[in-house]
Amino acid sequence: MLCGEDVCIDGNSLTIDEVVLVAEQGRKVRLAESAVPAIEASWKDVLSILNDDNTVAYGIKTGFGDLASVIISPEDNEKLQMNLIRSHSAGVGAPFPEKIVRAMLLLRANALAKGYSGVRLELIQTLIDMINKNVVPVVPEKGSVGASGDLAPLAHIALVVVGEGEAYYNGKRMSGGDAMRLAGIIPIKPMAKDGLALINGTQAMASLSVFAVRAAEEILRAAEITASMSFEAMNGNDSPFDARVSEVRPHRGQIRVAADMRKLLSGRGESSERRLQDAYSLRCIPQVMGAAADAVEYAASVVHTEINSVTDNPLIFGTEDGAVSISGGNFHGEPLAMAMDFLAIAVHEVSSMAERRIARLVDHNLGGLPSFLTKNSGLNSGYMIVQYVAAALVSENKVLCHPASVDSIPTSANQEDHVSMGMNAAAKVGRVIDNVFKVLAIEYLLAAQGLEFAGGRKIGNSVKKAYDILREEIPPLEGDRSPSKDMEKAEKILRNRTLKEIVL
Repeated sequence: MLCGEDVCIDGNSLTIDEVVLVAEQGRKVRLAESAVPAIEASWKDVLSILNDDNTVAYGIKTGFGDLASVIISPEDNEKLQMNLIRSHSAGVGAPFPEKIVRAMLLLRANALAKGYSGVRLELIQTLIDMINKNVVPVVPEKGSVGASGDLAPLAHIALVVVGEGEAYYNGKRMSGGDAMRLAGIIPIKPMAKDGLALINGTQAMASLSVFAVRAAEEILRAAEITASMSFEAMNGNDSPFDARVSEVRPHRGQIRVAADMRKLLSGRGESSERRLQDAYSLRCIPQVMGAAADAVEYAASVVHTEINSVTDNPLIFGTEDGAVSISGGNFHGEPLAMAMDFLAIAVHEVSSMAERRIARLVDHNLGGLPSFLTKNSGLNSGYMIVQYVAAALVSENKVLCHPASVDSIPTSANQEDHVSMGMNAAAKVGRVIDNVFKVLAIEYLLAAQGLEFAGGRKIGNSVKKAYDILREEIPPLEGDRSPSKDMEKAEKILRNRTLKEIVL
């Protein structure tokens, strides 16, 4: 929730938009005062468990994973937590972008703020201070199987919390200890359950999922714009977008996309040259893109629930008879893994249909436009190869859309015998999204070229606006030129929210 200009966290109220504000735009973070009593009570509960000789609690008085049967003495507890952080900092690969790690810090702090993790208030405040003072741990991208949480990525964050590892401070990479010192933050000495609470959760895959959902929402709007432009370029029959069609098959996404298409095409003129029935890539835009919209909405709901959940283990519950430590499985990433696999499929289908419209635009037999959208085909190849590029991107996405969540490799001596591979699901949907934006940029570019041959036919008002915005940056294709820069410019325009605000 927003507290003035800051984002206040209480474990229950964080939104996807607020995560983006903090991670991408540098908004400051505060801990809500309402969260403090539960945090302090949970820490006292852990102390009571630690001091009760008759209680055995996983990760507090025992080793971890398959070593849960090994009892640890109270005097070794701090060493236990520090060893856990160090040994689990085993990630490999390139570092995550800083915005993703900032989101991880925020989400971990928010989960701990719910008051069921048994950590000290100062640990949560340290995470918040790192966000606000721009200490961003260096976290390798690879190494999480998505059960017992994102252990390796979160351990690299915890390593900086205790003054080790590496971090960026104001964008400069250095040792974690130096970054904390320059920022004026005192590293934590882990106690009781601190180390386990820091690394046991789904915040790495959740951070990627936040940005995937946000990008997917932008894709849907962009795809409606490019689809409407292709539709106009090929003089489509808009009767399938009639509200009555969707009312008798009332999927929410279909109804919304059909309404958006009517709005985008509003103001177009009548034409006697329109076909009675168009190909599916034109006629079924509400049905396919509407299904994708419903999938994105589902994924967003899963992500929203996850970023306001406790995902570590064990959980600490205070009762009238004393504190209880319960070992559960909230760290298992299956909800996010399935949602991100579904999201990848959904946004891919948007680009798969767009590629079919691209193919029609360049084929004079199908789209009714000059071959490859050039006046002197033969001498000029026009946009022939651009369609190849779209086909290559869509084909790559078909490989990436194989679900990660159907895979599992047992870990920790088969104690963790089913894992989610949620990190893989969340990582690859980002690659799918990048490819989809590129395919839509190609459709945007080619549809605008197709509109050059519309003659005096009146096109929809919003379609005309989208065309004009593109033409401010990219001139019509008069003769062959390299299209690569034009495609980059078109993608940049499509990723700009201002376009969608103007057109829709």
